[in-house]
Amino acid sequence: MGKREFVALAAFLMAINSLAIDIMLPALQQIGQALGVESENHRQFVVSSYLFGFGLAQLFYGPISDRFGRRIPLLVGMLIYICSALGSTVIPTFEGLLILRFIQGIGAAGTRVVTVSIVRDIYGGRQMAEVMSLIMMVFMIVPVIAPGSGQVIMLFGSWHLIFAFIAVMATIIMIWAYLRLPETLRPENARPFTPSSVLSAFKLVLTNRIALCYTLASTFLFGAMFGFINSAQQIYVGIYHLGNYFPLAFAGVAIFMSMSSFLNSRLVGRFGMRRLSHSALLGFITVTTIWLIALMAGPKPLPFPFFIFFFGLTMFHFGYLGSNFNSLAMEPLGHVAGTASSVLGFMSTVGGAAIGAMIGQFFNGTAVPLVSGFFSVSIIGLIFVLIAEKGRLFQPHNKPV
Repeated sequence: MGKREFVALAAFLMAINSLAIDIMLPALQQIGQALGVESENHRQFVVSSYLFGFGLAQLFYGPISDRFGRRIPLLVGMLIYICSALGSTVIPTFEGLLILRFIQGIGAAGTRVVTVSIVRDIYGGRQMAEVMSLIMMVFMIVPVIAPGSGQVIMLFGSWHLIFAFIAVMATIIMIWAYLRLPETLRPENARPFTPSSVLSAFKLVLTNRIALCYTLASTFLFGAMFGFINSAQQIYVGIYHLGNYFPLAFAGVAIFMSMSSFLNSRLVGRFGMRRLSHSALLGFITVTTIWLIALMAGPKPLPFPFFIFFFGLTMFHFGYLGSNFNSLAMEPLGHVAGTASSVLGFMSTVGGAAIGAMIGQFFNGTAVPLVSGFFSVSIIGLIFVLIAEKGRLFQPHNKPV
């Protein structure tokens, strides 16, 4: 397949993960009411349970894909995703729904690990960062349209139809991958699937300073993102009373991220991953600092135009961080791309989900816990980047580990 089709397919493979999260957000209140969930904050577990399954399963997909190739683990994961989505359409209890969401996350983990592994099989360095940015640009279409799609679907029936829609979309993408996606793991790069080989690959990942520190930086930054996703419905509907306009506000912020991902794909070849991501991280810290001061010192709540301005600007900077940090972490580990992708994905997702759940549970009817979380994780992320780069930012080339 050509590069355009590859980027589109890879983006949609990764986007079914975002679809399973973002399309749910307008339905959280209805799900809670239908299944007898009393606490508003406990409704967030529909998102958190999925993320924990998604993160934990990544540990296994990488070594399996390094041994048996990329296609089979990918297709099996998508089948698990589809079956659990269909099961969610008939589950009668909240506890049962959380179990199925956890299983759905297990299936979705294959799409993340295998897709990143395939990109690393084919590309390296700045070219990988460029391709990942293009993938992220297409990927960001989903957060733009998913909440609105969920809102529209519920006009024709209950929240159960959302899970049926997810299953149908995933089935279409699975057929596309089955028919068009080639095997990209070279036979000479296959690794034996034994405990010793897996542990040695894990050790290689965890002892690489650049890979580990950039992954930890991503973990904390994604924690802020998950914190927002957990509490988005409460902020937009509970604080700002947007009602059915909630998906439009959510989409508006996602457009900022999509825009910066596109710009990153155009600029990364000229300026490099480090210069762009380091500048974006400092910008992220600056914006969240001003935003937090405005929340603390300004009117309560902060007028919505100011809130959305600060949030959009923050997400614009975030768009430069995800793909570049991921590429910087993967760059030294191409010979164990599958295992590397799984370990790094496990750490960033499970850690990010835990941080995000904690931020979400601190929701107190204001945006202060969310913005405080954004500010805190960005400072911690900067510390890990400085460790990775031995205190020197904006260096254009890899340094010895």
